[in-house]
Amino acid sequence: MSRSLVQLGYFTRTALRGLRSSPITSAIAVITIGVSLVLVGAFMLLLGNMEGLLDRFGDDLYVTAYLDDALAAEDQRALVELVTTVEGVEHVRMVSKEEALERFRAGVGRGAALLEGLDENPLPASLEITLAPARRTSDGLRIVVESLDGLPGVADLASGQDWVEGYLRAVALIRGVGIGLGVILALATLLIVANTIRLAVLARDDEIEILALVGASRAFVAVPFLLEGLVQGAAGGAAALVLLLGIFHLVLPGFEFGLEFLLGGVAPRFFSGAEAAALVGGGASLGLFGSVAALSGGWRA
Repeated sequence: MSRSLVQLGYFTRTALRGLRSSPITSAIAVITIGVSLVLVGAFMLLLGNMEGLLDRFGDDLYVTAYLDDALAAEDQRALVELVTTVEGVEHVRMVSKEEALERFRAGVGRGAALLEGLDENPLPASLEITLAPARRTSDGLRIVVESLDGLPGVADLASGQDWVEGYLRAVALIRGVGIGLGVILALATLLIVANTIRLAVLARDDEIEILALVGASRAFVAVPFLLEGLVQGAAGGAAALVLLLGIFHLVLPGFEFGLEFLLGGVAPRFFSGAEAAALVGGGASLGLFGSVAALSGGWRA
């Protein structure tokens, strides 16, 4: 058996012995990390769903230019060619008055009977302007709208710019709160994990002194404690993931309608495999850094 495997076995056995020798303090560290990651994970879950809506909405993002009724067909075609040359525009589709009326009838269902008494079609022709993928943002919308505003034959413009800007502000607010909360909880968690590892170091002070006398390096002595913090953090992250999954499936039915409304009619989703692994890895990192902080505070080896 190679020397590295022997050392790995020793480190693992020592770390597990340390965890078993202080179950209460280890449990406190795991619970603290788990609670912290549940709160941060909830913000991550909400933020991920809201950002996913922006990605899906961006594929259908376009500007509608309503045309003057007096604009002749030849002028309409010329306007289509002009709008196509505007920077950020990918495609322009002409929607005639007749097609607009058919869409309206299909959209209102039984309410279409209200149109039967009208002598003429009240809906204007329009241009549906699809933006290039790189311009499907709030700024891209604004630039295209400003370029089209005032063109001869364009009576009015409509876009989702106001909605996108408002939604982006909400996403930014949630991201800011999540980051601030994450920093505060991370610092508190690091402090608790560091104190837990420091207590473990003090409890095994005689063992550490013996290892130092036989020539063990600081790194050799420190590895088991680092593994303890890593295991505690990973356990806290896994516990947070399981708890979030349970909350997602138990609480979601009661708030499903409100969440789908917030997310634009899209059913909420849970973490992907990579996101779940990142949550557990974040817990392991907190435990590891807490151990590093404890061991950097001065100890004998």
